[in-house]
Amino acid sequence: MPTQKSGGVTDTERMLADYCERSFLKLWSYPNPYKDDGHELCDLLAVFGNHVFILFDRHKRLAAQDGKDPQLLWERWRREVVDKQIATAHGAERYIRSGRAIFVDGKRTSPFPVQFDPATMIVHKIVVAHGAAEACQSASDQNIFGSLAITYEDDPEPSDNAFHVRLDRQKPVHVFDSHNLPIIFGELDTVADLSSYLDAKLEAIKKYQALVYCGEEDLLAHYLLNFDAKTNRHIIGTSGGDFDSVMIGEGEWRDFASSETYRRTKLANNASYLWDELIQRTCQNSIDGTLEGNADLLGQRNAIVEMAKEPRYMRRALAEDIVRSMRNFPEHQEGLVRNLSLMPASNKGQAYLFLQIKVPEDIRAEPQYRQGRQHMLEVACAGAKLKFYDLKQVVGIAIDAPKYTQQNSEDFLLMDFATWTDETRQQYEPLVAEFGFFRSTSLQESRRTVSEFVNAPKKSPVGAGRKQGRNEPCACGSGIKYKRCCMP
Repeated sequence: MPTQKSGGVTDTERMLADYCERSFLKLWSYPNPYKDDGHELCDLLAVFGNHVFILFDRHKRLAAQDGKDPQLLWERWRREVVDKQIATAHGAERYIRSGRAIFVDGKRTSPFPVQFDPATMIVHKIVVAHGAAEACQSASDQNIFGSLAITYEDDPEPSDNAFHVRLDRQKPVHVFDSHNLPIIFGELDTVADLSSYLDAKLEAIKKYQALVYCGEEDLLAHYLLNFDAKTNRHIIGTSGGDFDSVMIGEGEWRDFASSETYRRTKLANNASYLWDELIQRTCQNSIDGTLEGNADLLGQRNAIVEMAKEPRYMRRALAEDIVRSMRNFPEHQEGLVRNLSLMPASNKGQAYLFLQIKVPEDIRAEPQYRQGRQHMLEVACAGAKLKFYDLKQVVGIAIDAPKYTQQNSEDFLLMDFATWTDETRQQYEPLVAEFGFFRSTSLQESRRTVSEFVNAPKKSPVGAGRKQGRNEPCACGSGIKYKRCCMP
C-alpha cells in the first residue's frame, strides 16, 4: 500500500522537509509525525540505520521596536524560538525511547514505517530557529551572515550578548538558523555525511569543556578542512588531548566557500546525483506501492539501503564509472550483448556490479524478460564472488543498455556472502561458466584514487593555539577562562 506522508505545514517546515528528503532520501524522512495521544511528535523525524534525527522548526521575526530594550526583545525571542523547542526536543526523545507508537498521519492510521531499536539508537536533536538573521546582521558590522553564535558548556547561563546561545553540553541539541540550514543540509546531503558531521560534533562537545563558534557554517568549514589521517575521518578540534576548549572564529565558511578547491569539488559532485536518482526513483515506487520484487526496503537489508550508505564523494566516483560504462558499451554487435563493471564500495570487502544488456526488441517485449535479466544479474554477482573470493557482499544493478533504448528499468540485488559455502559455490560455478562471466579475454582492470576534495590544498596543522595557565583568559578573545584553550 502507498505510504501517507505529510509535506510540512508552514513554509519553513516545507523547506525543512525538502532539505531532509534530499539528505535522508524519500523513504527515511517523515514530516509531522504524531504520538499515540494525537499530538504532534516533532516537525520532522528521519531514521536511517541506528541514527534517529528529531527536528523542530520555529519561525518568529525578531525586529526592533520603538521604546523596547533590544536585549529584552532578544531574550524573549530566544526563550520562544530556541529554549522552548529544545525542551520539546528532549521530550520527543524520551517519548521515542519509551517505545510508544509513532504515526505518520494525524488520524493515526499509518504507523511510522522505519524500524529501529530505541535501546541502541543514536539520537540527533536539531532545532532550526528562523527570524533573527536580519536583526543579528544589523546589530554589528562584525556579523557576516547573521548566524547565531553557539557555546556548549556545563551549566550554561543565558548569555549577556544578543544572538549568542549557550547550550548544555551534557544534553546536546544542535541549533541551526535560516542562514546555515541550507548550508548544512546542502553540503551534507547524504545520510553518511550528515551523521558523520553530527557524530564528530557530539564527540567534540563531550571532549571539550567548551565548544564555541560564531555560526554553524563556520564549524562545518572547520570540520571539512580538519582531517585526521590516523582515524581516516574529519574531526572537530584536535586529535590530541592538549586542549580543553575550542573556539572557531567567524568567516571560516566564507573563506572555504570562496576557495578554488570548493568550486572544483562542487562542480565535480554534479555527476554524483545520478546515484541519488537511482535510489530516489526506487524509494518513490515503494512509497507509491508500485515497487516490484520481494525486497522490503524498510524492514531488511537490501541493495537500496546499501547504496544510500555511500557518502557524496563515493557517489561521485560510482556515478562516473556508471556513465563511463554506458558510453563504452559495445556498438555494432548483433544479438545478445552484455557488459559488466565491478566497482568497489566505500566499505572494504563490498562492491557494486553494474550490468548492461542489449537484446532484440521482440525479446524485451516478452513477459519473462525481466525475470531472465534478474537471473542473469544474480549469476553475475555470484561470478564476482568466484573471481574475487575476498568479497563479502555485492550489490547488483541491471539495466538495458541506454545506447539502444529510450525507456528503461532497473533491477537491484544484494548478494551477501556471509553464509557462502562450498555447496553454494558448486551451485553457481556451472551457471557462471555457462554465461561466461569474468572469463572474457577482454577484461580490463583500472585503479584510481578517489579524493573527497578536488585539488584540495594542503592545510597547516590544526590546533596550534596558545596554551594558557589555569583560570587565565584565552588569547583567542573568547573571554573563556579555562586551563587551556585553542582557536584553530
